[in-house]
Amino acid sequence: MAKAAFKPQRAMWSKLFTYDYWMESTGVPIHKGFYVEDLRTLELGWWEERQCMTAFIQLMGQEGVSSARVTEIPAGQTLAPLKFALDEIVYVVAGRGLTSIWYDNSGTKKNFEWQQHSMFLIPHGCTHQLTNMQGDKPVRLLYYSYLPLAMSAVSDPDFFFNNSYQGPDDLAEQEAYYSEAKMVQLPEGANPRGRGVYWYGNFFPDMRAWDKLDANERRGAGGKSVYIQFPNSEVFAHMSVFAARTYKKAHRHGPGRVIVIPAGEGYSIMWEEGKEKVVVPWHECSVFVPPNRWFHQHFNVGAAPARYLALHSPMQFYGHAEKVEDRAKDQIEYPDEDPWIRKKFEEELAKRGLKSLVPDEAYANRDYEWSKAMGKQ
Repeated sequence: MAKAAFKPQRAMWSKLFTYDYWMESTGVPIHKGFYVEDLRTLELGWWEERQCMTAFIQLMGQEGVSSARVTEIPAGQTLAPLKFALDEIVYVVAGRGLTSIWYDNSGTKKNFEWQQHSMFLIPHGCTHQLTNMQGDKPVRLLYYSYLPLAMSAVSDPDFFFNNSYQGPDDLAEQEAYYSEAKMVQLPEGANPRGRGVYWYGNFFPDMRAWDKLDANERRGAGGKSVYIQFPNSEVFAHMSVFAARTYKKAHRHGPGRVIVIPAGEGYSIMWEEGKEKVVVPWHECSVFVPPNRWFHQHFNVGAAPARYLALHSPMQFYGHAEKVEDRAKDQIEYPDEDPWIRKKFEEELAKRGLKSLVPDEAYANRDYEWSKAMGKQ
């Protein structure tokens, strides 16, 4: 029996997009709200067309911008080959496996292995196949792309899945990147945002282990970060690491960024300016999305450094003020924050028998130097 054509019924000024109708048409679970507590235990459903267990994630702040879904591969099995028209990030939630990737009508084929907390990019127009190399437990993978935006421009899903169009074979030049990503150190002043370290490549073996980080003093807590760039792609990401018993300054930006926790225990607070605050608890393999222009603030209540990986929406949605004098509108300094923020943090630490490492001076001095404080620990 032939597959029925997908024809969404659109209404003028609707807040539902073509992507929303398409998700519903698959019949698999769609998880909404502000966060997913644990991707490893997320409820999945059978996706007949792809012959696998899957769930879509559409948290508040993703709508119409970014796509996220979790797919499971049973022990020792291989998913059917898939050709996808967009660049797609894959993050390994659990398990160990193998990716095979190739361009149709080409003799070039790449294979690489991955493990839990690996991340890799599947370039647009490639056919790829994923295998679970474990014989005793399933693999879970998180996929991220800009499919909602693309489907608002072209509403036919067949345009994006297994389209016969054949682009240029880029795998030969990308061969080195599937072995392991490389660090790029930019010359001083080369980046207008002040970041000097990038992680460049298609394959990142363990997001918990990368330690070549650049100071991000502006955001507080002695935090460090690294920006992640994929070859020949506008999809990008960054990862931040900050110390136990500290928290970052509140800030805001545009919609669609999916944040994954590779390591740590804590929570984030999110709020629209002047409105009620939402508390998002997190630990390893939690996911959340700060809605468009909502302030959000990350708190580490564990005994070890925490790290979060932000999968970015397109630069068109970056949402930061471009002029230095306007950036204060996008960040709240410690002396200016709601006193409840500090009070809640100290209460959460007390429940664990811990005390805050945020110095009193940071709440009084906007020019407080975190680098000196962290050096004393």
